[in-house]
Amino acid sequence: MSNSNGWGLTARLISKHFGALGDRFAEAIASFDPETATEADRDRLADTLRNAAQKLASARSAFNKEREDVVKLRELIATDEKATETLAERLAAGQISEATINLFCDELEANKARLPQELREEADAQEYMSELQKIVDALSQQLADFDAAAKKAMQALATAKAQRELQEVRAERQSELASLSGMRGNTSALNALTRRAQQISNEAEGMKIVSDIGQRPYDQAAEIDAIRKSVNQPASESALDRLKRLSSKAAAA
Repeated sequence: MSNSNGWGLTARLISKHFGALGDRFAEAIASFDPETATEADRDRLADTLRNAAQKLASARSAFNKEREDVVKLRELIATDEKATETLAERLAAGQISEATINLFCDELEANKARLPQELREEADAQEYMSELQKIVDALSQQLADFDAAAKKAMQALATAKAQRELQEVRAERQSELASLSGMRGNTSALNALTRRAQQISNEAEGMKIVSDIGQRPYDQAAEIDAIRKSVNQPASESALDRLKRLSSKAAAA
């Protein structure tokens, strides 16, 4: 396959977290060809998939933690903002000291200043998790393609063996019939029949080869259609879009 350039961004993103790991993932995806791969190639790809799946699980956990941190910080800021009016009344009534109020304000301002950084960390974690998901999906599809190609090859091999065995049995029976007849004409006729049977078998095999070649574009078209459908799935709201939406609501409020 020639999709190594398409994985350039993924490789750079993963490399930022795990060094050369991103390059290895991208290379594994780009270089694997189910049509010509061996069982050893499949084993290596399966090992890469397991590695990627483990990283994805870790990335999901990290993203969930970052998202939880953002939610908690937003809730704390909102709660403290609601408390400001009550604290102002208590300060005016002499029920609370200015030192306590200043400490409260310092914490509120620090939390507001920290929120953008928490949002960036959440966005980075989500982007990293999304890219790992793409890698896992691609590796899974590669393995599925290999298994499908291997199954097809095994079926073709079994069919070829069955055809050969059939021809061997036919030839054996014809030879037995020829040995029972002392007539040269009959022997010649049986030999001709054997040659005709072999010719028909060769023609059938040739037609099968042509049919397999003709089927390949349809199989490839189906794979491309599947890729397009997967790409056209509705995208979920990104962390950046959520931030813009929530910021606009905060401004309106």
